[in-house]
Amino acid sequence: MSSSSSHRSIDSDQPEITKVEVSEVKTEDQSSEETFEEAMKKVQSLDQGSEIPTNLPGGLLVDQHYTIAPEDLNVLLFSSDSNFLKSLADVQGSTELQVGPWKFEDGGESLKRLVTYVKAPSKLIKAVKAFEDQTYLKADGKNFAVFVVVSTPDVVYGSTFRVELLYTITPGPELPSGEQCSHLVISWRMNFIQSTMMRGMIENGARQGMKESFEQYASLLSQDVKPVDVTELSSSKEQALASLQAEPQSDWKLAVQYFANFTVVSTVFIGLYVLVHIWLAAPSIIQGLEFAGLDLPDSIGEFVVCAVLVLQGERMLGLISRFIKARAQKGSDHGIKAQGDGWLLTVALLEGSNLASAESGGFSDPYVVFTCNGKVRTSSIKFQKSNPLWNEVFEFDAMDDPPSVMDVEVYDFDGPFDSATCLGHAEINFLKANISDLADTWVPLEGKLAFACQSKLHLRIFLDNTRGATGNVTKDYLNKMEKEVGKKINMRSPQTNSAFQKLFGLPPEEFLINDFTCHLKRKMPLQGRLFLSPRIIGFHANLFGKKTKFFFLWEDIEDIQVIPPTFSSMGSPIVVITLRPGRGVDARHGAKTQDEQGRLHFNFQSFVSFNVAHRTVMALWKAKSLTPEQKVKVVEQESETKTLISEDSGSYLVLDDVSMSEIHSCSLPIPASFLMEIFSGGEVDRRVMENSGCLNYSYTPWVSENCDISERAVYYKFEKHVSSYKGEVTSTQQRSPLLDGKGWLVEEVLNLHGVPLGDYFNIHLRYQIEDLPPKAKGCRVSVFFGIEWLKNAKNQKRITKNILQNLQERIKVTFSLAEKELLPR
Repeated sequence: MSSSSSHRSIDSDQPEITKVEVSEVKTEDQSSEETFEEAMKKVQSLDQGSEIPTNLPGGLLVDQHYTIAPEDLNVLLFSSDSNFLKSLADVQGSTELQVGPWKFEDGGESLKRLVTYVKAPSKLIKAVKAFEDQTYLKADGKNFAVFVVVSTPDVVYGSTFRVELLYTITPGPELPSGEQCSHLVISWRMNFIQSTMMRGMIENGARQGMKESFEQYASLLSQDVKPVDVTELSSSKEQALASLQAEPQSDWKLAVQYFANFTVVSTVFIGLYVLVHIWLAAPSIIQGLEFAGLDLPDSIGEFVVCAVLVLQGERMLGLISRFIKARAQKGSDHGIKAQGDGWLLTVALLEGSNLASAESGGFSDPYVVFTCNGKVRTSSIKFQKSNPLWNEVFEFDAMDDPPSVMDVEVYDFDGPFDSATCLGHAEINFLKANISDLADTWVPLEGKLAFACQSKLHLRIFLDNTRGATGNVTKDYLNKMEKEVGKKINMRSPQTNSAFQKLFGLPPEEFLINDFTCHLKRKMPLQGRLFLSPRIIGFHANLFGKKTKFFFLWEDIEDIQVIPPTFSSMGSPIVVITLRPGRGVDARHGAKTQDEQGRLHFNFQSFVSFNVAHRTVMALWKAKSLTPEQKVKVVEQESETKTLISEDSGSYLVLDDVSMSEIHSCSLPIPASFLMEIFSGGEVDRRVMENSGCLNYSYTPWVSENCDISERAVYYKFEKHVSSYKGEVTSTQQRSPLLDGKGWLVEEVLNLHGVPLGDYFNIHLRYQIEDLPPKAKGCRVSVFFGIEWLKNAKNQKRITKNILQNLQERIKVTFSLAEKELLPR
């Protein structure tokens, strides 16, 4: 994707636009309304710095660069004074175009307008009226995002769906001509507000219609503004680097600049003064401890002068030595071309701004060190500069895998044998940064000195793959990993990879290798999925509507250990991943503990197939971060080879909130507080569950998240009459009081192990237990059920039906046993 990634979601539940009265919308006199420019300024003032929304999942209708400033393109497409919409309507044959004024709604928080027109008839449908509700999601002066909801209620099944469009306008790359460039991306999706049997036919028809319509849109727009040729953009790297000219450095000018300071001037002055004194003064007589050839100071004053001369001379010689050594370091690899075939990293160091000085009141002699994948590139030294100009280009030898991070450190040169003072540092994370944005960027430096001076470096960074298509790179990488893991790894579909990238905000070149259902162990086990790719290991969970998401780099991992099964791990081995000190700070909320050295520890357990997950994790870690000696040691420890079952036969889904439906309801002559004993963790809880077919029933104590909500984990096995597979269940339960305080709400998420396709779904249950009115005595129980699909499966309906029938029978038995256990009280 060309647009920046973001986790901001677009509300698709806006009220449907009806044709009642809307057809009477007329263009209002805008004399009393704000002008478009004033409205843009107001929206810009309200902008909170949010990121550009991600593209809609239906696909891209337009993805083109244009030779025009982003703000001018925004005016052309959306200004009330623009004739573009009228021209588009003429080209497409639309009539009765009415463009409403932009108005601030929702208390002045959102800028909206309504556009209506009659679409031209086609071979399949007659002329119908369309309504477009346009809303600005972002407008900060350079980036613009407009969300459009299109409603056509007059077409067949028109009341069941809406077409949603997202227009994003962002700055494009710098053009060789110096003109501004804009990047226009238009994406779309279908939003069905009612279920219909004709969904597939509607989507196919809409897709074809949208494609034809926006081909005309792009053609008309290209007549008003010049499109930028892709080949022109691809050569921008060479042109950007060719334009760099190193600052001319005359040794004489540098010497004058470097030595024009108080130390040198005072030393020269004192030296000349002493020489003139020696020439004028008469030779002194030999006295005291002196002898021929040895003339000692004759007073304290003379001794002080001698000491000053020695110290000044030493400093003078040190400056000369530093100058000679620094001139020899003119960039240790400037101009050396990269070798090999793969991922080629090119860094252009242009200039620095407000670089700190290690000595107060003076200037530093800065140089920059770039480190990526263990390779180091060093710039030349700039003498006595706080705003140095480098214009130097560095290339890293081609890498098999795309790099994850590049470290940038700025040092002050103090001599060849002295420890350099760090003036600031920065980290370029290629997974979090858009590579197109790095083509020309100012990087702020971190550190005490850099923060105080607000130091920055001007860089141009290019990352290219010389091996061609991404698909070939992915296939080669998977083939290499198959040998390490010892099993077949299926290549994921583009849709799956796109969803994975969107979930964690990753660049397009990052692809999913495998994903596993597991628990993240913190205070309580958190059920989710572990995602593995060449550069990251990520975790995502959606439990009780609370989403947890994080990832860290393979290079951040210091050690991976396996802890044998324990009672607290519900009989599952635990994979403990330890990060290096100070790394993975963004993922701290997912860590089990943090030790005294600042290392984060992550615990993962309850894998459906532990061997597959563990070997895949170890293989990816070895490939990315271990030294050859460590790789040999790990391979020796894992010499046992087993036949592994593939766990990636289905593609995972990006999870949303689960829809729940009531499957059981009954009234019991027991107070709600008594009935809650079947969730208390006591003997009644154990007897009821074991008698209902749950073997080896165990649980953790309830842990309070806050004053009202508490959680616990539960583990048990099915008896044979419940499930012929004798599967295992790990679940997480959350308990909270009802709002009126007259009952309890227990929410449960179950994960099945050891049953076919058990890793494809999670089961969600909600028990609502509330007291009946005092005269009725007892409580009412309502049980709600929902299923959360983690992977696509062809027979989802049959599986859901089978699970539902089994649950309804077990729930009836459970509450019947609870009534027998608790009624005598």
